[in-house]
Amino acid sequence: MNEIVLSVTGMTCGGCVNSVQRVLTALPGVETAKVTLEPGQAHIVFDPARVDRAALVQAVVGAGFGVAP
Repeated sequence: MNEIVLSVTGMTCGGCVNSVQRVLTALPGVETAKVTLEPGQAHIVFDPARVDRAALVQAVVGAGFGVAP
C-alpha cells in the first residue's frame, strides 16, 4: 500500500469533505481516504497496482473540486 496527500481546493463545508471522501473511497484500490477541511487535504492509502494518482485526482475533479499541484 502507498500513501499520498492531495491538496484539495474548493471545499467550503462538511458536505464538501464528505463528497470528496465518498468519491475517493469508491475507487477500486483505495483502502482509506481521510479528508479534512482545514487544511484542505485528502490523506489516501491505496494499492498502486489498482489505482494511480491521476485516477485519484480525476475523482476529486469529477466531484467538482480541484487539486493543487
